[in-house]
Amino acid sequence: MTMASSLRQAGVAVRALVLFTVVLGVAYPLAMTGVAQVLFHDQANGSIVRVHGQEVASSLIGQQYGERWFQTRPSAADYDGMGSAASQYGPNNPELVRLIDERRRAVAELEGVSPDRVPPDAVTASGSGLDPHISPAYAALQVNRVARARGLPVAEVRKLVQENTEGRTFGFLGEPRVNVVSLNAALAAL
Repeated sequence: MTMASSLRQAGVAVRALVLFTVVLGVAYPLAMTGVAQVLFHDQANGSIVRVHGQEVASSLIGQQYGERWFQTRPSAADYDGMGSAASQYGPNNPELVRLIDERRRAVAELEGVSPDRVPPDAVTASGSGLDPHISPAYAALQVNRVARARGLPVAEVRKLVQENTEGRTFGFLGEPRVNVVSLNAALAAL
């Protein structure tokens, strides 16, 4: 191979690198961002929840709330979006069994019910450790406490839970669920 041939091949390679960098590294991401902004504006911007015009949270990330609010699932990531992770405990791990028993007693005490009425999602963390959803059963368990703590009629709080209950995805995937971030935003808006 001659020097001229090598230089020509290097020139082709550099031009191809520049072309693909511009097309795939700049043009394509800008086009996809534009399409996302037009078709899925809220989702493309983080699914932000607003209360009285103020941005308060993302509906995609569970948070820790005080006793006057509905509670999300426990978090293996301590509700830190940068540390999203599961606990990695297997179902027979003694530490997980201890944590579940401890959480079950705490939830039962907070809600004023017997431990056998505490639903599984109240005591187990999600795979991401940040899931903002709980079961309708866990939301229903919290209605009386939240209504009492806020001085609201139980029927009004129960109605908020129903309004924030999402059905199965596409009508058949998964289970009905309640987004606690959205529910608590609706509660704050009252």
